[in-house]
Amino acid sequence: MRKGQVSRETRETAICAELDLDGSGRAEISTGIGFFDHMLTAFAVHSDFDLTLTCKGDLEVDCHHTIEDVGIVLGQAIAKALGEKGGIRRYGSFYVPMDEALGFCSMDISGRPFLVFDCPFSGERVGAFDTCMTGEFFRAVAVHAGITLHLRALYGANDHHKIEAIFKAFAHSMQEAVRPREDSRPLSSKGVL
Repeated sequence: MRKGQVSRETRETAICAELDLDGSGRAEISTGIGFFDHMLTAFAVHSDFDLTLTCKGDLEVDCHHTIEDVGIVLGQAIAKALGEKGGIRRYGSFYVPMDEALGFCSMDISGRPFLVFDCPFSGERVGAFDTCMTGEFFRAVAVHAGITLHLRALYGANDHHKIEAIFKAFAHSMQEAVRPREDSRPLSSKGVL
């Protein structure tokens, strides 16, 4: 059973998350940031993962702590669900068109966290979501899940569309990377990830 459950509480946020990599795309999300809830729901639906996540954060300050801390918790839940990472395909890449925008993601679930984020935005926010927090969210996920992650918005005029394309590309890449192989050993010439 490839499931990860994580709770994290600080002076800034209180987060509970449950992730099932072998789910059906069911999402129950509540962060207090409508657009962020929409993106996390899109992630669950497009990855076919079940994700239940609640966050109570200091939104009276701004959205930074909530979004980054959710990234930390989601990354930890992914790491728990994968365990020793044996028997997965490890790599995943995907393009997603979203109207005029095109998003791309490529990943290696390697245990070596790294983020390349090439996603320029024209506006400061989408709803109550600061566009600059998109990179911070994915950096937190990559670090805490142990993923080498490359994300790119190749083009687009609408920041909502660009961010959504990136989240969906991440979801489809993740679905491919965690897909089971017949061999239960880690996909590595070193024999370990």
